[in-house]
Amino acid sequence: MNKKLLSLAIAAALVAPAAAMADATLYGKMNVSLDYVDVSNVVLPVYNMTDYPLSVTGPLGNTLVIPPGGTINQGQDFTGWGMANGYIPNSVMYNGTLGYHSSGAGRANRLGVKGSEDLGGGLKAIYQIEIGVNPTDTNNNVVSNSDAFTWRNTFVGLAGGFGTVLMGRHDTPLKISTGKLDLFADTLADMSATVGFQDLRADNAVAYISPSFSGFTFAAATVPAGGSTGLGALNYDNDSIASSWSLAGIYSNGPFYASAAYESLGQDNFNTTASTNQVCTPIIIGTSSSCSLTDQDQTQYRFGLGLLDWNGFTLTGIYAHMDHLAGSDIYATGPGSSLYGGTPAVPYNWYMPSGPDQMDLWQISAGYSFGNAMVKAMYGQTSFDTSYVEDLGSSSLEKQKNNDLLNGDRSTWAIGVDYNFSKRTKAYAVYTSVTDDREDWIAGSQWDGFSLGMMHSF
Repeated sequence: MNKKLLSLAIAAALVAPAAAMADATLYGKMNVSLDYVDVSNVVLPVYNMTDYPLSVTGPLGNTLVIPPGGTINQGQDFTGWGMANGYIPNSVMYNGTLGYHSSGAGRANRLGVKGSEDLGGGLKAIYQIEIGVNPTDTNNNVVSNSDAFTWRNTFVGLAGGFGTVLMGRHDTPLKISTGKLDLFADTLADMSATVGFQDLRADNAVAYISPSFSGFTFAAATVPAGGSTGLGALNYDNDSIASSWSLAGIYSNGPFYASAAYESLGQDNFNTTASTNQVCTPIIIGTSSSCSLTDQDQTQYRFGLGLLDWNGFTLTGIYAHMDHLAGSDIYATGPGSSLYGGTPAVPYNWYMPSGPDQMDLWQISAGYSFGNAMVKAMYGQTSFDTSYVEDLGSSSLEKQKNNDLLNGDRSTWAIGVDYNFSKRTKAYAVYTSVTDDREDWIAGSQWDGFSLGMMHSF
């Protein structure tokens, strides 16, 4: 939708006569905070090819060695104040489209309209249109600012005794399964911004959510590939209705909460052609090529447990394992050359990882409420792993880089306090720290931050 038309639509909704809104509810949330962050290596150190000995060895035994020389330029840190979604560095993408955020994570400000129509016989039509609102306007022009408005959960569906069926843009069941377990959601210490849990809001989703059976609920969704920009690349050769899918089982009864979820994101969602099992393009004499492909479906399973507001105490835990991370493979082909040790020159066909193949993530959180206040804390870790690290470098610096990127770890902790003025308005203060082995190789991956904010829902 054109940004100008979108702005006009929002304005029209806000001034619509009450009669026109009889079956609809206008709702939203504003969450604004002032943040202080200390970010390591916002500008990374420069490591030129001549700065250290580099040796790359392929399966054919071809080796290229570059001698050392020159100096390494140091990186640059950032320390200062800013508003969330403002000038503070706020996004570090890793493994293509499904990345993790660094400092200044989004605050999920939103404006929406939702409603229903009674169709009789216990059946009703439901709908929702929800827009994410970025209160920071970088060019003082809401119409042309590319990130002023973004689409959130927007769908139409049917609901009845059988449950709910919907179609449109929506959170996957895996994301929904642990939404209640993050005590620092939509703050600087959000579990996606710190630990790196990867949650997805998918386009073209077709989802089913069951009614509650003594506290147990089941949810399932499938995501066809066409136009699914929430997943990755648009692949014109993919015609499957179930390229990606997600399942979750949730138990919620009183203070007790438990969930289990599984999600599979199809390889074709992350490649631009159907040739995902081929190595780049056929070798042509005198030419070379390289490409990043995903030759297996990215999968994730996640478990959550919670004791929610039991005599004021809350305790939650989340664990996830991800495998075959999208974009983790690089394939290179070429004609061969005596420079690479080939005598006679032979074509080469190399595989090198461009990122870790697996992730293990976990987080525990605890909180205690008294009066209108809640004090809380969390700790989490992420471990990366890949099955191929050897032969990617001979110098100590190159080996350290590969080990950090492919098999490194990150850890994070946070403390905070919430004060509820009412059920809809609260103030909060959060301090969080993230330590990451990748600080010299991924901009802004290690940081500390303090946030003071206010949240109001309507």
